[in-house]
Amino acid sequence: MAKQEIKLKTAESEKITINLGPIDLGQIDLLVQEGFYSNRTDLIRTAIRNQLNQHAEVVKQTVARKSLVLGMQHYSRADLEAIQAAGQRLQIQVLGLASIASDVSVELALATIESIFVLGSLHASTVLKTALATRIH
Repeated sequence: MAKQEIKLKTAESEKITINLGPIDLGQIDLLVQEGFYSNRTDLIRTAIRNQLNQHAEVVKQTVARKSLVLGMQHYSRADLEAIQAAGQRLQIQVLGLASIASDVSVELALATIESIFVLGSLHASTVLKTALATRIH
């Protein structure tokens, strides 16, 4: 497996932090203790997935309306060079994970990426993110 693929595999989940009141937390712990869930994280993931499934149609319609790529979208140096050769510019719109290869130069990114809108996670070098900061929405 290539180094870039390994990085993308580990990036498939992202840590978030939430604050819960003692009663909610106690109820979660009780359900874990009673064996309904293996741990707190399992319950929280299940609850989030249930909510996302409940609103799946809204997500689907919004993705279509806003012309978002759903899932993972990777931009290699060759992709951006082809865009540049065609005299085009990208408006990256992703719901999920967008990634820009580590060998993409700042100059190439600035010449080819007009805007970036990501609901989820954007993986790119710090240098690229800094150079594209005014284009990331």
